[in-house]
Amino acid sequence: MPDHFFVYPAYVSRGSTRALGRRVPQTLAVSDATVEEIVEVARKLGFTASAEPDKQYPRAVHAYSGRVRIAKKPGVAKTAFLHQLADELSRRHAAEAKH
Repeated sequence: MPDHFFVYPAYVSRGSTRALGRRVPQTLAVSDATVEEIVEVARKLGFTASAEPDKQYPRAVHAYSGRVRIAKKPGVAKTAFLHQLADELSRRHAAEAKH
């Protein structure tokens, strides 16, 4: 069993559908999440994260949007992490929109 999992920007993208790879509810999804932003938020949530910018999402082989490697923590499921990540990204995007 690997000690990590991967997060692609499409997992939290508002422009993506569930069929195309979005893994969070539309209400939590954000537009234009970058690999660097996901790394920053994951670290803020207490996870070890590293960017892999040269990777591509298997469902979008034409685009190299990158991925983030997240070290697993005991008792934290990937789905729960993705919800926390999307919630924090939503707050961050809302705060940036106010400025």
